[in-house]
Amino acid sequence: MKKGEIVDLNIEKYAFEGKGISKILLEDNVEFPDKTFVVFVNHAYPGDKVKARIVKKKKSFAEAVIEEIVSPSPLRTKPLCKYFSTCGGCKQQDMNYDGQVKFKQEQVVETFERLGGFKELNVDTIIKSENVFHYRNKMDFSFADKRWLVESEINNPEIVDRNFALGLHIPNMFDKVLDINECFIQPVIGTGILNFTRDFFKSRNVPIYSTKTHTGFLRNLVIRFSFHTNDLMVNLVTSSEDEKLIGEYSSELLKRVPAVTTIINNINLKKASIALGDYEKVFHGSGFIYDLIGDNKFRISANSFFQTNTLQAENLYKKTLEFCGLTGSETVYDLFCGAGTISIFVSGKANSVFGFESVASAISDAETNCEINKIENVHFFRADLYNSILPLVREGGLPLPDVIITDPPRSGMHQRTVDDIIELNPKKIVYVSCNPATQARDVALLTASGYKLVKMQPVDMFPHTYHIENIVLLEKSE
Repeated sequence: MKKGEIVDLNIEKYAFEGKGISKILLEDNVEFPDKTFVVFVNHAYPGDKVKARIVKKKKSFAEAVIEEIVSPSPLRTKPLCKYFSTCGGCKQQDMNYDGQVKFKQEQVVETFERLGGFKELNVDTIIKSENVFHYRNKMDFSFADKRWLVESEINNPEIVDRNFALGLHIPNMFDKVLDINECFIQPVIGTGILNFTRDFFKSRNVPIYSTKTHTGFLRNLVIRFSFHTNDLMVNLVTSSEDEKLIGEYSSELLKRVPAVTTIINNINLKKASIALGDYEKVFHGSGFIYDLIGDNKFRISANSFFQTNTLQAENLYKKTLEFCGLTGSETVYDLFCGAGTISIFVSGKANSVFGFESVASAISDAETNCEINKIENVHFFRADLYNSILPLVREGGLPLPDVIITDPPRSGMHQRTVDDIIELNPKKIVYVSCNPATQARDVALLTASGYKLVKMQPVDMFPHTYHIENIVLLEKSE
């Protein structure tokens, strides 16, 4: 087998991030005592029979890309979106949903077994998303002065709008954007906002911000949707102010899409390509939207963190609360509490809840959300969770926790945070994570320090992607 060679392969298994696995039986060879050589085939599914071209050859494995699907897997389905093969948003929209969640659950188990060294795991069946499409409550579209051309457009002289795009970034190419006119993971109304915004600024020849020259005006369009109220936010991120232009845009947008309840202009003065302003100006409405998780109402600002799948977030939090096993007498610590959604959700079953978060604006949102819901037994503290929170606990005279909930970013917890949890010595730890790999690493550290992994619950928050949330319950060993 050589690089560039075309080989016939039967796909037997599925690896993380969309790689099918084919095993080739070899003749007796001291280098491969089990007589198999593994080929990873990008975007192949178990049951596929393919002709694949070898693109990388190593001593113990090879990587390949599909040249032809000779016989498709029964897992395959026709993708709904015409941009699927180019856009980097949905990775496995051409796999049926039952297949997606099956492999996500297997991914969680394999990650904990391989990286954490765990065996005989108690894993509940993955919680599916009620909405497979139109489930996102936030979409972040980018403007770009270099439009990604699909293969049919590259040599087409009639393509004149090569220097204006509003859509989603091509994977690993941050200076080019795929210009899209529909997206099936956002609510349908978002399509009208997206296309109106493109047409409005394009017709006026408004320049797009360049990450190379740091000139231009338009940077991002961020739409936030409420699933339990009628609120709808449009946030235009620009590099400077232009009150007249944004005023005209707001007026015309409201005529086209009267359901919009607030329009905001975030002004981002930084060179970094992020959809986050240094300050904002409100052109219509309150500057906020509101949504519900369970019985609690949350105020969401342009830059607030809020779980992206609102309906599935309630299932995530219900299971988190169930794992806590609260009776009403417990003290709960919520680490990486963000805008306080989990803290507030569990507060009705706890004696007191203390949330810790490093982002000042998130703490402000959390305190506001407590006021909205008239909750008095939750208290928030700004704390650098990459450093020890123990001095803050001692100086504030806080009661020690019976239960700790932790929901860190993808990178997982810092060693100091793990050490803090061990020092605080709660009876239970409920660990919510969007990255099973770093979660398995951290859980292994906690089990080595006297905790037992009791059970796990995968939750699919993001259909058609590789991402998976996982909740772990740990209890202090007797």
